[in-house]
Amino acid sequence: MSKVEIDPVSGEQTTGHEWNGIKELDTPVPRGILWFIVVTHLFALVWWVLMPAFPLGWTYTKGILGIDQRDTVEQVIVGNQTAREPWTSQIAALPFDQIQADEALMTHVAQSGRQLFGDNCAACHGLNGTGRSSYPDLTDGDWLWGDGSPEAIAETMRVGINARHDETRMSQMPAFGRDAMLRRPEVRQVAQYVYSLSHPEYSTADNVDTIAAGQQLFIDNCSGCHGESGTGIADIGAPNLTDAAWLYGGAIEDIIESVHGGRTGHMPTWDERLTATEIKTLALYVYALGMASP
Repeated sequence: MSKVEIDPVSGEQTTGHEWNGIKELDTPVPRGILWFIVVTHLFALVWWVLMPAFPLGWTYTKGILGIDQRDTVEQVIVGNQTAREPWTSQIAALPFDQIQADEALMTHVAQSGRQLFGDNCAACHGLNGTGRSSYPDLTDGDWLWGDGSPEAIAETMRVGINARHDETRMSQMPAFGRDAMLRRPEVRQVAQYVYSLSHPEYSTADNVDTIAAGQQLFIDNCSGCHGESGTGIADIGAPNLTDAAWLYGGAIEDIIESVHGGRTGHMPTWDERLTATEIKTLALYVYALGMASP
């Protein structure tokens, strides 16, 4: 029979085990912890009975309270839609100009539009709509399609650009260098001329012949889309090359890359994901972003 040993400091009995001179006290589990474990198990048992809780192969225990979180979420959604109905119905029915003239409606547009933009557009255009490389800035007043009106913006969102919608806006810049439509020196000459359109100081006596050669190449190959003056044609999504707004970069090397390899932008169609009223709200919000910018 093992001898009972009492620790002289705490007065508690030891377990009789010893590790490198260290002995273990045989102290009981604190009563508070025992009560916590008991209460936790009782709560789990009661919760299991009251609430949907336990899987049973192809189904689960429903709980005697009959609570279903799907039903709860659906009720919340329906309630929110009902609360929004007074102003969403007005946005759906009124033309854009009348909505813009209604301060109360535009307050709803600002609040709801910001949420819609953050959920659907910010990944490409940035949270504030200022864009990034290869994705246009929506606040600068420079538009590839249409005149930047809410109607034009809504149409672009509805059908997309180079998207799968039957009415999608189609636009593509050919790869003049890669597809051997222009030789390498000609690609550079065109790029230098295009660069000079937004940087007049670049055209000097030293490169006037190069700029002139690039201009003729531009007229022969690019003016059909961008216009002879390079100001673009918004109806076909051809950008203005004379301003400071560049989608793929405005440095000479960036322009050379665009002329050589071509460009094909893409914007998804939103009429399968957003309702007509949401598209209208979002178009008004995007338009307001541009109007708010200096």
